[in-house]
Amino acid sequence: MGGGWSFSKWEGTGNDFIVVDDRRMEFPDLDTDLVVRWCDRHFGIGSDGLILIRPATSDGMAFHMEFLNPDGSRSFCGNGSRAAFGFWSELTDDRGPVRFTAIDGEHHAEWSDGLVRVTMRDVGAVERVDGRTDRTHTGSPHLVVWVDDPDAVDLVPEARAIRYSPEHAHEGINVNFVRWERGRLEMRTYERGVEAETLSCGTGVTAAALSAMARGLVQGCCEVVTRGGRLVVEAAPAGPGFVDVRLCGPVGHVFSGTVPR
Repeated sequence: MGGGWSFSKWEGTGNDFIVVDDRRMEFPDLDTDLVVRWCDRHFGIGSDGLILIRPATSDGMAFHMEFLNPDGSRSFCGNGSRAAFGFWSELTDDRGPVRFTAIDGEHHAEWSDGLVRVTMRDVGAVERVDGRTDRTHTGSPHLVVWVDDPDAVDLVPEARAIRYSPEHAHEGINVNFVRWERGRLEMRTYERGVEAETLSCGTGVTAAALSAMARGLVQGCCEVVTRGGRLVVEAAPAGPGFVDVRLCGPVGHVFSGTVPR
């Protein structure tokens, strides 16, 4: 890498990520201050998270994706995994399909008509909290709050009141405001770790789609429109939960650069 760290900037429906080829395992991912600085939109590169592409941890895998939130915490990221595969394809000229691992286990990624589709974890259940709220875990914990109009929600204060409530303050939770409109979902998301609204959230889109399926609004395939663009979630019911969950949408390479070490 010479005198600096090489990186690429990728986005998936406006969810933007710093991606680093770390197959030599050299990046100091335990340096939280460094991660926070890189993700800062005023003093750093700016992103919704940092992705490290690392060597495969088991046979049959192409790579391991390590995902760090802008505060240095770790989680799975649906749009981040799609961006990671886009970066991998460009890096290796391998357009897959491939299998890779992340913090929550094994995933599958492939190109489909110019879009990237990734498998998500099976979901054991979508819990009905009350008449307008569901809770589920799609790689990260999510609340799905059904409202008349997501655009009318004062999102940051309303979401923070939930995210920092005594029930959720320790682990944190992502909060999604959704509605069913013209045969599709419309939504906005507040992400823990980012601690702000993001233009899109892959695990949140998945949680919202499964909530719609659990409520009988749609089955099998659900179109979801975020502020950053359109994604599609596919899933099959299995008891109170879902299997064969897939997230599909666009990804794009924004720019590449080097940051001094």
